[in-house]
Amino acid sequence: MNLSDSVGIVQPQKWAFDSPLPLQNGSILPHFELMVETYGKLNANKSNAVLVCHALSGNHHVAGYHTPNDKHPGWWDTMVGPGKPLDTNRFFVVGINNLGGCHGSTGPLSINPFTGQPYGADFPLVTVKDWVHSQAMLADRLGIHQWAAVMGGSLGGMQALQWAIDLPERLRHALVIASAPKLSTQNIAFNDVARQAILTDPDFCAGHYADQHTLPRRGLRIARMMGHITYLAEEGLGKKFGRQLRSDDYQFGYDVEFEVESYLRYQGDKFADVFDANTYLLMTKALDYFDPARDFDNNLIQAVSGTQAHFFVASFSSDWRFSPKRSEELVDALVAARKSVQYVALQSTHGHDAFLMDDAAYLAAARIYFDNIAREIGA
Repeated sequence: MNLSDSVGIVQPQKWAFDSPLPLQNGSILPHFELMVETYGKLNANKSNAVLVCHALSGNHHVAGYHTPNDKHPGWWDTMVGPGKPLDTNRFFVVGINNLGGCHGSTGPLSINPFTGQPYGADFPLVTVKDWVHSQAMLADRLGIHQWAAVMGGSLGGMQALQWAIDLPERLRHALVIASAPKLSTQNIAFNDVARQAILTDPDFCAGHYADQHTLPRRGLRIARMMGHITYLAEEGLGKKFGRQLRSDDYQFGYDVEFEVESYLRYQGDKFADVFDANTYLLMTKALDYFDPARDFDNNLIQAVSGTQAHFFVASFSSDWRFSPKRSEELVDALVAARKSVQYVALQSTHGHDAFLMDDAAYLAAARIYFDNIAREIGA
C-alpha cells in the first residue's frame, strides 16, 4: 500500500432516498439507496464537483483504500487522487455504485419491500437514463446544481454522454472514454452469450438462487472469462502469455495447460466470488439498450444538438470492443452539431482495459484537460 500519492483511507457512505423513482420500463422503485464515496472538498460555491461513473463491473470505490490491509486501491486510483489528473486537492470527486449494483446500492441483493425477501430476478431492469436520474437526485441532495464534469470509461462514458443530453445545464464538461454512442451488433452478441452462460446454469434457479441457498457460480465464471477476453488485445495478451505451457509438454487433456488458461480461470473464479449474477445480467442489458439517438429519430447529430457541455473523447488503438471508430462516430456528430470537443486517439496494447491503466500519454491528456477545467472554475 502506498498512501503517499493516494486519497488514503476512505469510508463509503450509503444515501437513502424516500422519494419514488420512476424507471424507463414503467415500473417504480418506492425508495432506494445509493452507495457513494467522496474525495477532496466541495468548495464554497459548489463548482468543483466531478461525478465518476463506473463501467459494467465497477462500483463506488474509485480511489484510495478501505482499510490499511487492502492490497489494492480503488479501480481508478491512477486517475483520481492528490496530484493526479483528477486532482483531489482541487476537485470534489463523487464515486457511485449504480442502481442494480451489488456493492451496497439498491439492487437484486436488496430486500424487496413488497415481499420481505431479496429482489433477485424481480429487481426491475434499469437503463442508463435511470442511472442519470438517480445520480441527479444525489446531486440535489449534495447541493450540486452543476457538475464541473461527469466522466467515465466504457459504460461510464455512456452515462457521461446521457447526462449531457438529458440534463445539459447540469454539467460543464463530459469526459467520454473508451466508449460509444451505442453498442455494435457484435457487442450485443457477446453480452447475450455471457447472459446465456448464467441463465443456463442449473444453480441459477430463475434468478432466485438466494432463496435456494445456491449461486450460479459456474455461469458467472464463464461469463467473466469470455468477457475478460474481449477487454484485452491480442498484442498485449500475446506478450504476457504467448503459447507458454505450464509444463514442458502437452498433457493431452482438458485441464489447465496454457498459462493464459490459468489466468482466465483465475479471473473467472475471483469475479464469481464478489459479483452478483443478477446484477451482471441487468448491467449488460443496460449496455445493450443504450442508444440516445433512438429518441431523436435515430439521428445522433440531433441527439447531441441540445448539449451544452464541452466534450473530451478518448479512444485506444487496440480496443476492438469499443473501437476508435465508435468514438469518432460521436466526435463527428458533435462537430456536425457545432459542439466543443477534444478528441484524443491513443496508442495502446491493453485493449479495452487501457482506460484503467497507468499510461503516461493517456493520463497526461486527462491532466491537461482537468487543469483547464480547474482554471475555468478557479479551483
